[in-house]
Amino acid sequence: MDIKNLQQIMQLSTQLQSRMAEVQERLERQTHAVTSGGGLVEATVDGKGTMVGVRIDPAAVDPADVEMLEDLVLAAVSQAQKRAREAMEAEMRQATGGMPLPGLGSLFGS
Repeated sequence: MDIKNLQQIMQLSTQLQSRMAEVQERLERQTHAVTSGGGLVEATVDGKGTMVGVRIDPAAVDPADVEMLEDLVLAAVSQAQKRAREAMEAEMRQATGGMPLPGLGSLFGS
């Protein structure tokens, strides 16, 4: 490998690092809110899938059926995290021109 090729590789690496930093900043600003139970429960996660909020309609609170509320919360959180993961994957594909990056799944425990 000659110096010119090495310089091109280094330049591409620097550009990719810059794009990845931009993607990370956009992800930090994004939020994804999902409802379940016809809007009784809403979960909000950031662009990295970390839960940042939950809203529970008082009508969803039935002391005789706590399990239903637990299921609604779990469904909303899971869907919000899925949306965040899909958005992150799309951002990364765009930033890398479709080039796969090892370890990306670890951001969401995949």
